[in-house]
Amino acid sequence: MGFRKLLLLLCFILSGTAHAAPVILVFGDSLSAGYGLAAHQAWPDLLQQRLSASQQKWRVVNASISGETTAGGLTRLPAALAQYRPAIVILALGANDGLRGLPLNSMQTNLDAMITLIRKSGARTLLVGVRLPSNYGISYTVKFQQTFVTLSQRHHIALVPSLLAGIETRSELFQTDGLHPVASAESAVMENVWRELLPLLTAANRKH
Repeated sequence: MGFRKLLLLLCFILSGTAHAAPVILVFGDSLSAGYGLAAHQAWPDLLQQRLSASQQKWRVVNASISGETTAGGLTRLPAALAQYRPAIVILALGANDGLRGLPLNSMQTNLDAMITLIRKSGARTLLVGVRLPSNYGISYTVKFQQTFVTLSQRHHIALVPSLLAGIETRSELFQTDGLHPVASAESAVMENVWRELLPLLTAANRKH
């Protein structure tokens, strides 16, 4: 390969890298991983479709894992941030901590540490909460929900109060386990995220 061709190739590669679409990293558990659904049916994929339809140059990377707790998320977050270098992280963990009755102080500490790591990486955070079933007791469920509010206020970050808002009481919109939405409900889940994500997208687009 001649020098001129090599130079042109290098310029093409660098140009492609410089103009690569900024990444939105979805970092959650089975509610975001699309448990029981085809990949294209899960709300993160629907989010990518919404962005593409509106001609917004963002790439959604879904790094969610079924069964993930905040402790597991904290362990693997640094590598995910280094690999994908996201501009925005949708942090949607905590549900499994609550369902397993894990200490809420530990959950808050883990989420707090992840938000700090995200900020240090230069990315913005959209924190996503979820509500627990009422059979976990009023005291625990209220404290669980308040954890997300407390963190959003402490770090001055956007919050989706409940990922499943609007469908939580409709059993027909859940799979047989009663925990995971069916495919037809994923658009409503995506809309819950979209409402709080849009201002972050607008701010990031102005910045770039």
